[in-house]
Amino acid sequence: MRLPRLQLFELEDLAWFPRTIRNLATDYLQFMQGRFQLHAPAVPLLRNLLEKSKSTQIVDLCSGGGGPVLAIFESLLAAGLRVPIILTDKYPNTEALSRHAALHPEGILYRPDSVDAMSVPGTLTGLRSVFNAFHHFNPREARAVLESAVQAWQPIGIFEIPERSLVMMIPFLFTPLYVAIATPFIRPFHWKRLLWTYLIPLIPLTCWWDGLVSQWRAYTVEELLELTQGLHGYDWTAGRVPIRGLVGHVTYLSGIPRAWGA
Repeated sequence: MRLPRLQLFELEDLAWFPRTIRNLATDYLQFMQGRFQLHAPAVPLLRNLLEKSKSTQIVDLCSGGGGPVLAIFESLLAAGLRVPIILTDKYPNTEALSRHAALHPEGILYRPDSVDAMSVPGTLTGLRSVFNAFHHFNPREARAVLESAVQAWQPIGIFEIPERSLVMMIPFLFTPLYVAIATPFIRPFHWKRLLWTYLIPLIPLTCWWDGLVSQWRAYTVEELLELTQGLHGYDWTAGRVPIRGLVGHVTYLSGIPRAWGA
């Protein structure tokens, strides 16, 4: 059942929201994405984008705590594609991003300063990627993210797991339980993670609220294509691919300058 899109707020989007809680929550998201290989359907899509656009670098926007980027980099590497990835975010979790960069110093870099996906600096060139964060933007802002890529004549790939349906809503009701179970396995260990998970459960509540809101804010394939109307000179493609072994899909939107994709 398809639900109406609601532009609710996510706690991690709020500038005043405590940085510690935001970072620990994004650590949980990164752990879950890696543990269940949620990135897997995006890898062939990303490879195809890289080949068609002839991009030699990926500029990842809205990286949070790194999300699936480490696993994606290693998957591309295993396939013989050594493509540097630059991690960026408006509110960068520099501790997490630096850990990823340390694992592959020549392949994964990060910007410690704030980078707005709606106004990416001209010095950051390459295939722009957004993993599981495009739903944070309302339609006007989402359009601005796409326009920023078009104005810079850079290819862009959007990959989203959130899905606006009752089937996907129900599992997120149990997010506090998932956080409680996963917390002992998240590395590196932080005593703050135990405090804000078990004694004062701000991390479970943050992930619960933001997870449910993510589903409500998710764009459909049709809505993504509608956002591209009037953005000429690009080949836009959108669709959904299933996540193997799990209920759910990766919804994607890709755009390549026509001269590049010819």
